[in-house]
Amino acid sequence: MKNSNLLFRWAKIIVLIYSVLGIIFYWFQEKIIFHPVALTDGIPYHFDQPFKEINLDIDDATHFNIISFTVPDTLRKGIVLYFHGNKENVNHYAKFAKNFTNKGWEVWMVDYPKFGKSTGNLTENNLYEEAMQAYKLARVQYPPHQIIIYGKSIGTGIAAQLASVRDCRELILETPYKSMVALARHYTWILPVETMLHFKLRTDQYLTKVTAPITIFHGTKDGLIPLSQAEELKAAFKPQDQFYIIDGGTHHNLNDFPLMQEKLALILAR
Repeated sequence: MKNSNLLFRWAKIIVLIYSVLGIIFYWFQEKIIFHPVALTDGIPYHFDQPFKEINLDIDDATHFNIISFTVPDTLRKGIVLYFHGNKENVNHYAKFAKNFTNKGWEVWMVDYPKFGKSTGNLTENNLYEEAMQAYKLARVQYPPHQIIIYGKSIGTGIAAQLASVRDCRELILETPYKSMVALARHYTWILPVETMLHFKLRTDQYLTKVTAPITIFHGTKDGLIPLSQAEELKAAFKPQDQFYIIDGGTHHNLNDFPLMQEKLALILAR
């Protein structure tokens, strides 16, 4: 009898812990996934390269802010729509713009709602809507063959979705995931994350609809998004698509490796 009572007590404890974990994950998933730093509108940016701000007012509560890192008209080859990772704002990612501007490509870095000077609800639909608005604005100046869509980390799902519904020259994904569902399941396998997640970001499904060439970069020592997540995306590859594995690369330092710089330069030159 004592053993039965002990087992029952432990069962209640396990159920309680499971329930608490589920509640925390469900209600705080936005804070778990995204780590924005908001900036006061009107405070100027300071970057060590030419830039301008683009502001898109969607409604009274939703305002999208984009930083355009410019190049001289005589050198401009096209535009890179850059969808960054899950932390801070454009200030954190501006250093990567030179990978493209030094090769003659203008770069538009998009801050998501609640990031930087962008406002509005941080929802999956709003992430896709902002990407679409940026693309439509870019199309006023550039044809699809002069538009590269680039995603880094969490931005890879956003970039893939955009490339699945709009034409572009190339889709480049740095440290992508199969889907947010698959990534969450990797960390919280005990929870029914597919039904709990507000953010699905099904990169795997979007890539099957991308007609442009796809290039993926991923490191062997990525401790945040395992290489295996990215490798599953090969199932959607076309014959011309490329997957570059960077030996020793982590989630944060792929740009330090000559292989990535070399292959990226080739993409931008062709």
